[in-house]
Amino acid sequence: MVPDVATGDPTAMLCLHCARRVVSPRSRSKYGGLTGHLKFRGAFTSVVKLSFARIDGLIGSNLPMTAYREEAWWSNSASSVHAKSWLDAGWEVQEVNLKEGFVVFKKVREVPFKKSRRAKSKIDKPFKPVRVRASRRKPPSKTKVSQLYARIKNLERQRAEGRKNIRGLKPRRHHEKKLFKPDEKPK
Repeated sequence: MVPDVATGDPTAMLCLHCARRVVSPRSRSKYGGLTGHLKFRGAFTSVVKLSFARIDGLIGSNLPMTAYREEAWWSNSASSVHAKSWLDAGWEVQEVNLKEGFVVFKKVREVPFKKSRRAKSKIDKPFKPVRVRASRRKPPSKTKVSQLYARIKNLERQRAEGRKNIRGLKPRRHHEKKLFKPDEKPK
C-alpha cells in the first residue's frame, strides 16, 4: 500500500497495482481505435465499409493527407504502423475510393474480441438475492392521533345532529329557516 499518487493524500491508501495504473495508464497507438472497431465488427460481419470521416472519429484525430490523396497509403504492408492496425485485427483493405472517401475492409482471419477485464463471461456462483428487511412502521405521533380523534368525534356529532350538508350547497341561515317552512321553496 502506498499513499494516493493522484491527489498526494497520504491518508488515502492505494495498492501498488492501482497506483501504477494511475501514474502510467496503458498506452494505445494512434490507430488503436480502428483496431478495436474492426475486432468488434469481426464478431458478426466479414466486410466493413468505413468512410474517411468515420475513421477520423475512431482514431480520434485526422488521417494524414497522403491517406486522402494516394491509394498506396492503404496498402496491406505490415511495415507501416497504420496498416498494422487493421492487419492485427485480422482485416485487409479490399477497396479504396479516394473520390467518394471510403475504404472497404475484408476479414481474412478470425481474431477474438477481448472484453474488458471487469466484465465476467463465466458465472461462478448462483444468483443470491439481497436480504430485504421488513420496514418497521413508526407509530403515529400523539399530536396526529389527537387530531384524528377530534376529527372523528366532530363527524360523529354532525351525524348525530342529523345535519345534511351536501357539497356545493350552503346550509340555510337561521332567519331563512324562520321565513320558510322546510317543504316550501321561495318564489
